[in-house]
Amino acid sequence: MKLYEFEAKKIVRDHGIPVPDGMLARNIDEAVEAAKKIGVPVVLKSQVLVGRRGLAGGIRIAETLEDVAREAENLFNTRIRGEEVKYLLIEKKIDFERELYLSLAIDRTARKYVFLASPLGGVEIEELVKQHPDKLLKLYIDPATGYSPYMSRTTAKFLGLPKEMWKDLHNIMNSMYKLMIGLDAELVEFNPLAVTRKGLIALDAKIRIDDNSLYRHPELQDKALRELSPREQVAKKYGFSYVELDGNIGIICNGAGLTMATMDLVAYYGGKPANFLDIGGGATRERVKEAAKLILTHERVKVVLINIFGGITRCDEVARGVIEAVEETGTHKPIVVRMLGTNEEEGKRILEEYGYKVFSEADEAVRKAVELARR
Repeated sequence: MKLYEFEAKKIVRDHGIPVPDGMLARNIDEAVEAAKKIGVPVVLKSQVLVGRRGLAGGIRIAETLEDVAREAENLFNTRIRGEEVKYLLIEKKIDFERELYLSLAIDRTARKYVFLASPLGGVEIEELVKQHPDKLLKLYIDPATGYSPYMSRTTAKFLGLPKEMWKDLHNIMNSMYKLMIGLDAELVEFNPLAVTRKGLIALDAKIRIDDNSLYRHPELQDKALRELSPREQVAKKYGFSYVELDGNIGIICNGAGLTMATMDLVAYYGGKPANFLDIGGGATRERVKEAAKLILTHERVKVVLINIFGGITRCDEVARGVIEAVEETGTHKPIVVRMLGTNEEEGKRILEEYGYKVFSEADEAVRKAVELARR
């Protein structure tokens, strides 16, 4: 889960890491008022959950209050890599001497945390490091010992920092590690970490939290859904897995392996899946109903293909859920069902009473769905 920059900066500020003075604005008037309080010149920063916003024009500098109003209006009417700008972070413009890059991430291959540092900070960091691999320092952290002060000394030498800033860098890196552990974070990144006459300051901050840890962080629970599409939010709410694709055959299965195999069969016979949807094992009638409603109301879906291999999932519960979804949505899209397993006969009876043909072989059902989609 990603945090907005203003959220990340509040956290790092609370951990003693210097950041510029800033205020959040939700409209043009708030942006101007914030600039008055902070004092121009200021930087207007679009708050979006996508990367490379600087290259996309999502960060502007304003020298006067008139500039603030004009740039705020432009940004609020702009989409940054497809994402609407709902907030602006208004910050004091900082004069700096150099831009550095510093992050703490997880190297899943090494199964360790790793500090990444480079003297080539800024918006083009990825490309610059590719061109100059010798400008990237990696320092792995032994999970048994954690952060050690020698890491900041090594990093300071690599970055060419004057000795009077070594203690500042130690405090920052130590706080990054504590933050990483305390929040179950996957990434803490400062790009750039600026060198100023007064010391080091994080001009930008990025934090990404491990979704699987959110049960330990109730204060972050309300932020978990905002990166998801409306359909993905419904899936999260009712406990099934959903991924949007670009085809026209809606797919509902139980089990990730069966769902992927069904998608492969659809593609093999010339069809295009509209989604991946796994209702999971032991799905209730309610979950099946909500999953079916999601697919039935999808504007791009022409045919719904349901492939159930009932073990702990009861076929009669699936059938009832599907019928309830059809009745609640009032849609009449073709539905092709293949159903085997627990309470299979009862499930088939329920569906056939409503005029739906139930197949025993997945191959046969998929061919029928593709044929109907072509019509």
